[in-house]
Amino acid sequence: MSTRTRPTTALVPPVEETRYEEELARGLVAADEEAFAAIYRRWGPLVHTMAARSLGDAHEADDVTQQVFIGAWRGRHGFRPDRGVLGAWLVGITRRKIVDALAARTRRLSLVDAAAHDTAPTGPAAGAPDDVLDRVLLVQALARLPHVQREVLCMAFYEDLTQVQIAERTGLPLGTVKSHARRGLHRLRLVIERDHVPGAGA
Repeated sequence: MSTRTRPTTALVPPVEETRYEEELARGLVAADEEAFAAIYRRWGPLVHTMAARSLGDAHEADDVTQQVFIGAWRGRHGFRPDRGVLGAWLVGITRRKIVDALAARTRRLSLVDAAAHDTAPTGPAAGAPDDVLDRVLLVQALARLPHVQREVLCMAFYEDLTQVQIAERTGLPLGTVKSHARRGLHRLRLVIERDHVPGAGA
């Protein structure tokens, strides 16, 4: 199947436009890569705009946009033209991926907040896939902190030591330990919020 592309600024009659969209939909179901590329060019900006408005972050919107079209390609055989147009189907996928991204963000920040208050994070049971993934991603974020802050937080996260116990083990004054913990948690939150750990919760 040969799929022609059209300039986005061109005025296309409604009937011809509908036929073109139907042609792209058939190309998607038939695994036509040219059709899929045209679909991405056509609806990619809309998907990205929806994600950016909902998430408030362009980088995370990039991730969601990528996930939407990967999901569309993998799930192309589930598309039914008789149940709705292609654009509406992509919007539905976008909404689900946005919800997933918001849930993943909540889990990541819950880990940080729980560590700050020395409590267990809320969410999936320990050992669940999402929980394991979040812990791996947390390790990656910790690795980017200054050495002393990382050491203090690791003792708190993984050894369940109180700040008094950390002071005793390291020989640091209690006030210094508290300061490192506070600054480390702040920096950790910034790292996680800035990077949004691609792929988390997907």
